[in-house]
Amino acid sequence: MKIPFNKPHFTGREVYHLSQAAVVGKLSGNGSYTRQCQQFFEQRYSIGKVLLTTSCSDALEMSALLCDINPGDEVIMPSYTFVSTANAFALRGATIHFADSMEDNPNIDAEKIEALITPKAKVIVVVHYGGVACDMDGIMEIASRYNLIVVEDAAQGLEATYKGRKLGTIGSFGTFSFHETKNITSGEGGMIVVNDPSKVNQAEIMWEKGTNRAAFARGEVEKYEWVALGSSFLPNELTAAFLYAQLEHIDDIQQKRLQIWDSYYTKLVNAGLSKYIALPVVPDYAQHNGHLFYITVHSKEVRDSLLNYLQDKGINAVFHYLSLHNSPYFGSKHDGRMLPNAERYSSTLLRLPFYYSLTEEEIDYIVGNIRDFFIQHSPEQPK
Repeated sequence: MKIPFNKPHFTGREVYHLSQAAVVGKLSGNGSYTRQCQQFFEQRYSIGKVLLTTSCSDALEMSALLCDINPGDEVIMPSYTFVSTANAFALRGATIHFADSMEDNPNIDAEKIEALITPKAKVIVVVHYGGVACDMDGIMEIASRYNLIVVEDAAQGLEATYKGRKLGTIGSFGTFSFHETKNITSGEGGMIVVNDPSKVNQAEIMWEKGTNRAAFARGEVEKYEWVALGSSFLPNELTAAFLYAQLEHIDDIQQKRLQIWDSYYTKLVNAGLSKYIALPVVPDYAQHNGHLFYITVHSKEVRDSLLNYLQDKGINAVFHYLSLHNSPYFGSKHDGRMLPNAERYSSTLLRLPFYYSLTEEEIDYIVGNIRDFFIQHSPEQPK
């Protein structure tokens, strides 16, 4: 049996919407499909402004610009995250202070943030790993007390909630990904949610290369011209058309992915592997979105051996982030603090195959091989 790590889901409506976009003949950005996708989220999430972007990386770079990051400003974020989270702010000259993860999940530890705040601190970036919410009440309280901006990197968090609130709608800005590995995909693609009303006009201008073109298209100004700094952050209409086909089926997609997540969890619990692996922890305040499923083991050596064993069985499991504070680029810039939880997840976390069409038979095969590995490699068999 061959099981890939990811397999993009197609709803069957993508070709129709792509052809409709082609028939209309408006293929560059900010056309009908772009607006329909943005309105979908504005209505669904009850928020004021959504802008599609070419990637979550672009959405994060927009956030850094909207936060007015300048050289020397300090930004606090988790070390256990993808490089785009840090790149967006480092490109503006920010000094990055990496915080450790929680002991029981990879999200930023809110209790470790305050010690990193100096008079130069400007932004806290949180990453909702695997669609599981960070402790947003604690983080927002710290941000309010020190007058800091909060950016939510919700690349993996579409449809997930914190105490009933959609992720990405709590901080000043939220960023999302529609990469082919995400629940809802357009191949590449992203979105920024602007929750600060005072930043909406600036965001729209920045999104359109620093021009007031969007206002011109609405008939609000007589001509569009360069009015501020910006870039070409908006995607083309074909990307938006593909995304819209996915959004038409978002509830079905979410229901299926949550079912797969629950199946993994139940089968692994029943496999009796508790002394060998740890399963994901979802705090009471969080409702996850079935984005991914991971396990952690006791050491890097065990993780690597299990990874090789599964791959030999045709199961394409993968490890995930390598902590950014230890990266070749940033290692010499790090202040020397130990971040033991981030390093532990880098060494011991293993992501299992996860996609819409993953079957119960395939999940049984994956779980059975994980159990077989520990039976063969452990002196005491799991009970």
